[in-house]
Amino acid sequence: MNEKEIRHLCSYLQDLKKASAEEMRRSVYANYAAFIRTSKEISDLEGELLSIRNLLNTQAALIHGLSEGVQIDSLTSGPEGSAEDDISNVEDQEPSEIQKWSADFPDMLDVLLAERRVDEALDALDEAERVAVDAKRKQTLTAAEVLALKRSISDNRQRLADQLAEAACQSSTRGIELRAAASALKRLGDGPRAHSLLLSAHNQRLQCNMQTIHPSSTSYGGAYTAALAQQVFSVIAQALSDSVDVFGDESCYASELVTWATKQVMSFALLVKRHVLSSCAAAGGLRAAAECVQISLGHCSLLEARGLSVSSVLLKQFKPSLEQALDANLRRIEESTAALAAADNWILTYPPTGIRPLTRLSAANLALQPKLSSSGHRFNSMVQDFFEDVAPLLSLQLGGSTMDGITQIFNSYVNLLINALPGSMDDEANLDGLGNKIVRMAETEEQQLALLANASLLAEELLPRAAMKLSSINQSMDDLCKRGTDKQSRVPEQREWKRKLHRMVDRLRDSFCRQHALELIFTDEGDTHLSAEMYISMDNTVEEPEWVPSPIFQELYAKLNRMASIAAEMFVGRERFATLLMMRLTETVILWLSEDQAFWEEIEQGAKPLGPLGLQQFYLDMQFVIIFGQGRFLSRHVHQVILDVIDRAMAAFSATGMNPDSVLPGDDWFMEVSQEVVSIISGRGRVANGDREANSPTASVSAHSISSFRSHGSS
Repeated sequence: MNEKEIRHLCSYLQDLKKASAEEMRRSVYANYAAFIRTSKEISDLEGELLSIRNLLNTQAALIHGLSEGVQIDSLTSGPEGSAEDDISNVEDQEPSEIQKWSADFPDMLDVLLAERRVDEALDALDEAERVAVDAKRKQTLTAAEVLALKRSISDNRQRLADQLAEAACQSSTRGIELRAAASALKRLGDGPRAHSLLLSAHNQRLQCNMQTIHPSSTSYGGAYTAALAQQVFSVIAQALSDSVDVFGDESCYASELVTWATKQVMSFALLVKRHVLSSCAAAGGLRAAAECVQISLGHCSLLEARGLSVSSVLLKQFKPSLEQALDANLRRIEESTAALAAADNWILTYPPTGIRPLTRLSAANLALQPKLSSSGHRFNSMVQDFFEDVAPLLSLQLGGSTMDGITQIFNSYVNLLINALPGSMDDEANLDGLGNKIVRMAETEEQQLALLANASLLAEELLPRAAMKLSSINQSMDDLCKRGTDKQSRVPEQREWKRKLHRMVDRLRDSFCRQHALELIFTDEGDTHLSAEMYISMDNTVEEPEWVPSPIFQELYAKLNRMASIAAEMFVGRERFATLLMMRLTETVILWLSEDQAFWEEIEQGAKPLGPLGLQQFYLDMQFVIIFGQGRFLSRHVHQVILDVIDRAMAAFSATGMNPDSVLPGDDWFMEVSQEVVSIISGRGRVANGDREANSPTASVSAHSISSFRSHGSS
């Protein structure tokens, strides 16, 4: 493999790696809820197993105690006198220290529980457990005494757990007291209940705090969102800290915490959506909606720094409302621009007062400001504001929707410009696309060129410049979040978007050229200025004709000359667009001549053949187009088309049995007549090479045009 293929393979593998990571992320998000639910069920099952084990231990102890009691009774049964002696012996014995401690244990624990000395009560219970085990092993207590001690331990454990649960549910229990209660419950062996009570206490606190926040008390949606977010996310952060401090990173507790936090964030998102985003979306308030989303995501980032990611919950809830706001904003741009287009005089000016300039205005940089018509300035200004408003929302992956929306409204604006061309009103398809919109006609050539100046400047400079700012913000956010694509991978998308804009401008350019070509070719009554008859009929006259190019081609050059002068002022810095426009107009006329089947059927198969004078006039017309168009108005493609039509006309003449070279004047004659007419129309002195400059890259083509035409026709 060569270096290029290796680079291509590396790029392919990188794309595959990113696609794999994205697929894994989507899979995790898709199955996360099921994972949380399963973890919660496992946690509950573990708690139930622990309870069953404790119950079985209690039952086993009870059965063991009962069996020992029966055995003792059977062993001590004997003669009456002996029993009486034993009883008297027992009564005479002093109780042991263990027996005294066991007898005092219930009273001692009652005191500790009453005084809420939780840690000491827990220590006492642990000590009682050790005493019971040791007494059973050493038989320092009777089976009945051991059983009574264990029953007391179990009862007091339950009392302490209930007391701790009651304390945790009190609204006044917060901070250290809440964590201590949860830790004590966990120490009692009831961790799942302790964690649930911890989260329940935080939820109770949150609900109490949220009662003081009402959307009606603030006239500003951002203030309501900020106040609500402060309460919700601070409580979630505190619950996270308490859970980690008490329970560590155990998976069952972490899963319950994530489920609880997700529920709280969902409730927060629904409140913001109901009281803020819905109204913003309906009114197209993209900036206000973006600010609310920024506030919310800012609080989410604080939780993400501590390992709890809940931003996906917000994004899922906010995205539909933001897309609605985005669409409403785009519709407002479209409607506002259409309203101005109805009264636009199609005169290019610098940005008017009230519209933000691209740079600070001064005498030095005034020329840097775009010159557009009034509707063009409004469109540009509103799109610039739109990009600024949508920039904070890129984390919602609205970049594609944004660019598609801009493409659509620009297409709508281009349709308005097309319908401002006078000839477009005769096209029913254009009227259908216009709908109920009214657009002011561009009557003069200067106004019609202004339509193209509007579209080309927006498509080539202003919109891509705004989109590049959006892309740079997007790249920064991707680097921050570590989950975006690299800048190079977005370059093809940006190029494709620019190509779409250029194709829309090309539609306007083609409509412009088609309209002006039709004005040249056809009369107001529908007759044509360019027909086979005008060449064939020349040989029916007796007098020698005045050898000048046909009026249609003289008018074509005059029109191109006028438009080129106007375009030189309008398309400063974009001269290539103006040149291509003029070439396209010439191409439209020549292609119409080349593809007109009626014209060529009459030339080649008509009742009257093409005569010497008609061939000479046709040859002069084509040579005239070569002379005035070379280097300015003529592309190489059209140059070849002219070669082809001359060849076709000569072939039709040769079919009559005559040699074209025998009837056509010399090459210098065609060039002299053409250059003279070019000089007259352009209003300047004759030059050696017509309109083109001496160092034009296509000047050499014109120098050999006549000889190539003649040799081509002879062949």
